Formats: sequence, structure tokens, C-alpha cells
Amino acid sequence: MAFVTVSNLSKTYVADPIFEDLSFRIEAGEKVGLIGNNGTGKTTLMEILADIIGKDSGEVRYQKDLEIGYLSQHATVEDEATVYDSCMENFRDLIELEKQLRNMEEEMSHLQGDELEIHMNRYSRKMEYFEEKGGYGRESAVRGTLIGLGFKESEFSQKASTLSGGQKSRLALAKLLLRKPDLLLLDEPTNHLDIDAITWLEKFLVDFKGALLLISHDRYFLDRIVNRILLLENKKLYSYNGDYSTYVVKRKRDLEERARAYANQQKEIKRQEEIIKRYTSWNRERSLKAARSRQKMLDKIERIEDVEHTQSAKIYFEPRKPSGKDVLLVENLTKEFPDKPLFTDISFPIYKGERVGLIGPNGVGKTTLLRILRGEAQATRGEFHLGTGVEMAYFDQEMINLDDSKTVMEEIWDKYPQLDHYQIRTYLAQFLFTGDDLLKQVGDLSGGEKGRLSLLELMLSQGNFLLLDEPTNHLDIDSKEILEEALNKYTGTILTISHDRCFLNNVATKIIALGPEGILLVEGNYDYYLQKLEELKEPEKEEMIKTRTDVDREKKESREQRKEKRKQQALLRDLEGKISELEESIETLDEQLANPSTYDDHEAALNIHRERENLQKELDEVYGKWVESMEE
Repeated sequence: MAFVTVSNLSKTYVADPIFEDLSFRIEAGEKVGLIGNNGTGKTTLMEILADIIGKDSGEVRYQKDLEIGYLSQHATVEDEATVYDSCMENFRDLIELEKQLRNMEEEMSHLQGDELEIHMNRYSRKMEYFEEKGGYGRESAVRGTLIGLGFKESEFSQKASTLSGGQKSRLALAKLLLRKPDLLLLDEPTNHLDIDAITWLEKFLVDFKGALLLISHDRYFLDRIVNRILLLENKKLYSYNGDYSTYVVKRKRDLEERARAYANQQKEIKRQEEIIKRYTSWNRERSLKAARSRQKMLDKIERIEDVEHTQSAKIYFEPRKPSGKDVLLVENLTKEFPDKPLFTDISFPIYKGERVGLIGPNGVGKTTLLRILRGEAQATRGEFHLGTGVEMAYFDQEMINLDDSKTVMEEIWDKYPQLDHYQIRTYLAQFLFTGDDLLKQVGDLSGGEKGRLSLLELMLSQGNFLLLDEPTNHLDIDSKEILEEALNKYTGTILTISHDRCFLNNVATKIIALGPEGILLVEGNYDYYLQKLEELKEPEKEEMIKTRTDVDREKKESREQRKEKRKQQALLRDLEGKISELEESIETLDEQLANPSTYDDHEAALNIHRERENLQKELDEVYGKWVESMEE
């Protein structure tokens, strides 16, 4: 059954058509990825589906009573309620219903006979709805969703209005997911999430029973969630069944077939035109008649369009001079703030030619570490050493290096005055800045355009050690792939922060996972890091991966500390076992409550409800202890 049916949809801004005659359906349970380069109209299409903006022509039909949940790219929450209470607002109706159920239970304890039966039937219907909507599990759902999206329990009581921009976006996402609408429309939901939160969101969306339309440039994310890809390109929409990797194969084959069909048709058209031209030159009635006949047939042919090749940026990095073999050595580096330690005693080397991915949860100090290496911040203790001939160049995810008051042309010329007018225009054209784009104010550029301009400045710096802070944040998929190719050809050294797992897989040769208690260093890409992480979780395989940092840390770690760690792991296993037992017990009671015969004995039914409530409270308490133990 189609949740949404779109027919011949068109949208124009001023005189420029964004897209024309789009037609597609979203079926119940479908998970659809909407992709395309920046500026092709993906967000516009989603806003039309969410009834935020109007269409110019066409039709959008929805299934009756369809509940739609929409998350914009820049979603935020302005609320004086706490983070926890803001999420609980989703359950306001259920909280009120629970009060009604408690009152009905009290009333029924004083009733008998037919009157009791009437009340029991009404009570049963309300209770069934209450359980179906997750009334008993709402506290666990809120806590689990907030923690999954990267909130700490200490932040639950913080007012939503005092959160940072990224935290407000995560809260908006949490509130939307807790609503569980029939159709989720998500526009770049991973923008403010770290890898752990993205992984949690993946699982949620895979398990989500409704339909999903997802705009994302995260190829890894798309591969794990969607079963169909919609490509918006050159004002048209193309549909491909399967995940993103399947789409890539099918798209390549589709373009090859279209190019071949176009070439064959052009060859045939040219052959027919030559015949018509020859018949006409004979200037005889019979040949002229044949020429006209062939021309009519030629005019009726449905012309195949040539494959349109999207213009892409030409990115390449070349160091001015090579560095020595040892590029960076970090020794026992620590950074603490008065109210918050970031990282403690971290040590690692980086050698020439390595492409190192720096990962870790938000707030662990990844950007701060890069700022320390650049001399923009001071470490609390410890030291680092740059090797011989190392010249650093930096890409800042906030792009504060750009001057919003300058034009695009001035921005490059002022930083690289040795370049002449022709060279600057050539470089800018390689990064897709041409014509009137050169006179645009930097402050008026989109996030993707600013990203390209920052990458151009990085390229022109000719550094041999690139420090990159989320370089793919504002790039579309095509631009990411071009950047990956350029970085893989680069002969210098790279240290990059990224939560884009596909980027890390394609570029990184070493992963440094930064956490509050130190680092884990793995030689390989992101998937290999995950493999080693799984091996480390198994006690008998703890010795399989050792780094210099691990060895140093183990030397310092006393026998008592290791004993304490084992006790902590045992406690976690006990709590996880208790959670499993409680969930099974609650599930058994839910099955009893779902059976109409349970309500034949109203006293027994009430006892089951009370037992279920007590078990739920106990589950919430145990779950809270588990979360606390995980954070210790």
C-alpha cells in the first residue's frame, strides 16, 4: 500500500526550474534514500512532501490518516523544559491516559455485576491502546533514545534552551524518533552525530516499522538502511532498487547503456539523413517522394537524450617539499579544563605517507588535539614533536579561516598574492567557481561552496602534513569521492577527524580512536578497526592487538586496577542478565494482559497490572545502573 503517491510534480524558483514532472511512490515499510548533488532540489522535494512549501504543478496524495514526521537539516528545539521533560512531552496523552486507568481501577474495586463488566470492557480497551503505544516503556524509551544519540544522563536535567546548536539538533531528532510516525522524512540526520550515535540511529531506522525517506551523503549509512535509491539529477528523478552499493553498479550500467543507445541512434539518424540528402540531390519525382517518406519516418523517431555529465571539481594535493620519515610524535599528552578532563596521557607516532583517521565520541577532544598540534591551544601536560621539514596545512570544519566580507576572488588573491589573475580564475574554475560566482560574497555561499573554497586554499598551501577536521561535512557524494581520490594520490601525510565511515574506509591507513581513558591505535581502515574492536571484547583475545600506547599503559596499570576492571565487567554482565530477565517477565505479563480472558477475574487482572508496573520500575532502575556502570 502506498503511503505517498507523487505524480508529475514540478517546482520553479523565479525563472529556474528545480525539477520537472517527478513521479514516484513510497510504499508502507519502504526505506528510501534520496541522493543527488548539492543544489539539485532534494530538500525542496522533501519540504513539499512535508507540506512546508507548495508545489507549482503536479499532485501529492497521502494515505488517509498518515502521520508524517519531518526533520530539517537545521532542526532545533527552543524549550524551557529540561531535555528529559521535552522528550516526555511526546507521551503527554499516554500520561493522562495512565491517570485515567488508575482512577478506573479505583472505581472498579467498588463495583459488582453488570456495572463492573461494563467498566472492565472499557478499561480493557484503554489498557490495550496504552500498551500498544508503549505507555509502560516510555521512560526506558526516552532514556535509551537520548543516550543513544549521545546525551549523558547528567544532561537530562539541562534546559533545552541552554544547549548548543548541535545538541538542539540531536534533541529534535530524539523527539521525532520517539513519536514513531508512519512516515519519517529525514534531511541529513547524521550532521551532528558522532560515530557511536550514527551506529545507534542505524539500528533504530533498520528496526523502524514505518516508511522512511532519507536525504544523506553518508554512503555507509545508506548501505545499512535503505532498500531503494532515488537519484535527483538534472531536474529528473531516477529510481534504483537496492542499497547504495547496488545503486552504484546499476547506475554505471544504466549510463553505459544510455550512452550506447544514444550513439547507435545518432549513427542511424546520420545514415538516414545521408540517404535523404542523396535522394533529394537526384531531383526526380520518385526519389523526392522517397526522400519525403524517409524524412517523415525520421521525424517520428523518439530521440534518445545524450547522457549529461555533471561537472565536478578537480582536486589535487601536492606538497611543496617532502618531510622526513618521522612526522609527529605525541608523548603523554593531557588536556584538562577545570570542570572537564578531555584526554589523559595519550601517546602515538605518525610517519610519512600515513593517512590517519582520528575518531571518538563528541566532546572527547579531537578538535582540541588538532588545535594543540597547530599551537592554537596549550596542553595541560605532555609534549609533541614535529619531524624535520614538516609543513602543516589545516582544514577547519567551521571554516572560520574564510572572510565572509570578501568576494570569492578576493579571498584567494589576498591569501596567495603571488598568483596572477589568470591563475586564480583557473584554480577557481577547477573548483566550480566561474562567471558571477567569482563576485559572490563569501558570507553568501552555501556550506558546500564554502567547503570547496576551503579545500582550494588547502590545495594551494602545498603543505606536506594535512590536518583535516571533518573535511566531508558539507560535500555531496560526488565531491567526497573526488576528495578521496585526491587524498589517496597525495604523497604527504594526513591526520583527519571524520565521522564518515565510508571516507575512513577509503582513505585511512591507520585509525586512532580517542576516548576519555586514552587511545586505541589500529593499523588499517575503519572496518578493520571494528574487527579488532570486536576481538578485544573477547577476554581470551585481549592479547591479539597491541600498540605502543597499550603496552605503555599496561606497564603502568597495577594488579589492583586490573582486578577492579574485572569486577566492573562482572557487574555489567550481571546487570545485563537482570535486564534480560526483567524484559522476559514483562513480555510474559504483556501476553497475559493481551488475552481477553484475563479480565474475567478483575482482581487478578489488577494484580497483573500492578506487578507489571513494579517490574517496569525495577527495569528502569537496573537500566540506570547499567548506564552509570558503562560511563565509569
